[in-house]
Amino acid sequence: MKNRGSFSTLRILALLFILGAVVLVTLQLITYSRVRNNMPVNLSIAGIPVGGLTDQEAAQRILDAYTLPIELQYNGYPIQVNPVSLDFQLDTESMLASANVERTQRFFWSGFWDFLWGRTPTSVQVPLKASTSEQRIRDYLEDISLRYDQPSRPAQPLPGSTTFTAGEPGTQLEIDSAVSQVNSAMRSLSDRVVELPIRRTTPGKPAFENLGILLRQVIDTSGFDGLSSVFLLDLDSGKEIHFAHKDGEDVPASPDVAFTASSIIKIPIMVSAFRRLGEEQDPESLKLMADMIELSGNEAADWLMERLMDPNLAPLSVSEDMQLLGLENTFLSGKFSLGSPLLQRFDTPANLRTDINTDPDPYAQTTSSDMGMLLQDIYQCADSGGGVLPAVFPEEITQRECQLMNTHLINNRLPVLITAGVPEGTQVAHKHGWVSTNGIINTIGDAGIVYTLGGNYVLVIFLHHPDQLIWDSASELVARLSQTVYNYYNPPSTNGN
Repeated sequence: MKNRGSFSTLRILALLFILGAVVLVTLQLITYSRVRNNMPVNLSIAGIPVGGLTDQEAAQRILDAYTLPIELQYNGYPIQVNPVSLDFQLDTESMLASANVERTQRFFWSGFWDFLWGRTPTSVQVPLKASTSEQRIRDYLEDISLRYDQPSRPAQPLPGSTTFTAGEPGTQLEIDSAVSQVNSAMRSLSDRVVELPIRRTTPGKPAFENLGILLRQVIDTSGFDGLSSVFLLDLDSGKEIHFAHKDGEDVPASPDVAFTASSIIKIPIMVSAFRRLGEEQDPESLKLMADMIELSGNEAADWLMERLMDPNLAPLSVSEDMQLLGLENTFLSGKFSLGSPLLQRFDTPANLRTDINTDPDPYAQTTSSDMGMLLQDIYQCADSGGGVLPAVFPEEITQRECQLMNTHLINNRLPVLITAGVPEGTQVAHKHGWVSTNGIINTIGDAGIVYTLGGNYVLVIFLHHPDQLIWDSASELVARLSQTVYNYYNPPSTNGN
């Protein structure tokens, strides 16, 4: 009987153990079923852990994280932006669907077995799925640009002086680059601050027309009581300033004012000479050319014309060439040597004016605008091989010849007039001239192409006084006018350099 009782006890204990195991497994099974109905513990959606959450809870957590404002910093100033206002839209349904596939694709019982043994499954990442509107972001950034961008302030002229104040740089939002950065910030959980890319804008030049006003002020404050004529041409934009000025007021400059050309007429002679040189340029002619321009030799000018043109009518050939180029107020009617005959009297729109008279030499005349246009022709031909010179004289004047003309004018080094108004080392391709009768100077002129970092330009200046020009004050005025133009093209920078 004793053995039978012991066996019964063991059976009861075994049954109790089995029952307990079944209950425990059932409880674990119920727990696992509940867990399996929620997001897996190892799951992250769009970088956010959502393990153990319901679909609704997971969706809300993702929404809360990605609708937090991003911060845009414009030059250090923070701007808070709600992503929703930029049309940032989460594709929650698609992400939850992907998460549920991860949850249900594993066999139930194998998952339960791992659950019983406390095994942590491999982590699973569901990537962010969202849409944005690039146009909406761009529109928002353009609004920021309108509000916060600072336009640069151009250099300003100092009235009565030749100088300009330094301009102030501005700021401009680089919208194209900022669009992608804002887009990335809205899709990030950790990097939601954008330092907006800003470009510093360079101060521009003052209005070109204001330069004309300043040039007139320089003349007025100098005390010069004669007639001045200024022609300025911007070789990049083609804008020009052209005026004649006397006693504080402009005088009509159309038709232009006729001046004695003096040695400046050697620029037209050079053009006519190169037209006739041909491909085989003899050394003697080139030597005479250099002496005429670089040393301002009068005899060299006569010999060059006699060598390449009709010895008796060469000056008229130069005049005819200028007429073909449209320079109706420029002519040469005799040679430089004393006693040379006047070959022809020229009536031009400039010297037929009755309201103003500079007593121009009947042998050689020009105007500031004629010389300015001729220098522009040389510049364009030398720079690109185009322009008026090769068009009017095809196959007679080449780009290389124009470059040689320019070189001769650059080699005419003179420490006064236009050259005195620009920094040392600045290239000035110019020809100067003045008229002196019995030691009295009545007309001074200088015509040149000025090459600068801030832009290239043509500048022609003539001064005339019916009684006498004092060299020091007259040449200083030309230099100050030249300095004013140079400073306009090359204003001081904000750092004082």
